Amino acid sequence: MTDAPFVPRASVRHRGWIVTFAGTGINLALGVLYAWSVVSKKIPAEWGWTEADKSLPYSIACLVFALTMVPAGRMQDRLGPRVVASIGGALVGTGMILASLTTSVVGYVVGFGVLAGAGIGFGYASATPPAVKWFPSSRTGLIAGIVVAGFGLASVYVAPLANSLIAANGVPSTVLAFGIAFLIVVVGLAQLLTPPPPGFVVEPSSARARPTSPDVEPAKMLRTWQFYAMWFMYASGAGAGLMIISKLAKLVEVQAGLALGFMLVAVLALGNGGGRIVAGVVSDRFGRKAQLVVCFLVQAALVATLSQVSEGAPLASTWAMALLCAAIGANYGAHLSLFPAMTKDYFGMKHFGANYGLVFTAWGLGGFSLSLLAGAVFDRTQSFAFAYNCSIALLLAAALVTVFLRPPKDSSRTR
Repeated sequence: MTDAPFVPRASVRHRGWIVTFAGTGINLALGVLYAWSVVSKKIPAEWGWTEADKSLPYSIACLVFALTMVPAGRMQDRLGPRVVASIGGALVGTGMILASLTTSVVGYVVGFGVLAGAGIGFGYASATPPAVKWFPSSRTGLIAGIVVAGFGLASVYVAPLANSLIAANGVPSTVLAFGIAFLIVVVGLAQLLTPPPPGFVVEPSSARARPTSPDVEPAKMLRTWQFYAMWFMYASGAGAGLMIISKLAKLVEVQAGLALGFMLVAVLALGNGGGRIVAGVVSDRFGRKAQLVVCFLVQAALVATLSQVSEGAPLASTWAMALLCAAIGANYGAHLSLFPAMTKDYFGMKHFGANYGLVFTAWGLGGFSLSLLAGAVFDRTQSFAFAYNCSIALLLAAALVTVFLRPPKDSSRTR
């Protein structure tokens, strides 16, 4: 695919925006993952679950989600997004329906953790590739940002909706309703994920459009140092963000004496979703590397600021904490649009699904291992100092690596 001037053939209807918003809608539905924070709190005492039991389905779902991205991305490249996204919708719906029929930890681990987690991976892997294929490279960041923003914004509606449904109908009925609804929504929207026909050439939207890099197969990508540099950068940014985000409500309560859990979830979700779009737009204009360096450095400064919050201090007000959390969410969300765009820039579009699936393992393995490590250290020390210091160190290291990152030698010049 090139960005050379081209007049689309009359027989080809440009469906780029339809595909983009269908992908966004799929991600909004797949954000059912965020409903677990509400569901776990409402699990009846008679079920006999411990706190560790309540965290297990979510942890398994996140890990399965990240690992499924690799085979799902490869299938998307070969079978097309419509088929793979439909499989994702079927898995999410079936998993949640099965979970609703049991009260056991194992039942929810299998239904929500394994099946729904895999379904989220299949759907997420299929949402972005067909959308960016309809647009020139000068809009890759924008389109990727819009599509993945759906996942980031999902908790704005999923959490309160789950809370209301559980209050009215209980946990099993709510999980069943979500399973049926999202099966229908994801499978339905998947039918709109139509990639351009073979030979379709994108018309550049501006004179700034640049040629994309040659298509690099996954096996060849794994032999480049750029892949491992990007993996480290992604794991550091996501890990640092998730370490703080996963404990945000608790640390704000401990340090600032503020019980703002529900508000912080909503504010952070808005920042997360908005940050994905804004970062994509800015990176289209000024470059992915420059945007990533800024994100890493700003996030390090925000985390350092958060570490100094104490009860009674000026930063310990509700509005100050809301703004700080929104900024942290925005910088974290920026990674979810910048790294798919950079994967396309460096390794091409043909194998994008499989290539980004491999890059995305950094989010799952790096992010959640660091988050769990921070929690374990807090249990021993009753302090968030490790989470803060580790986050800042990783972010600064990632910024340094980004400065030295260059496109693969056989690539065209990309940003």
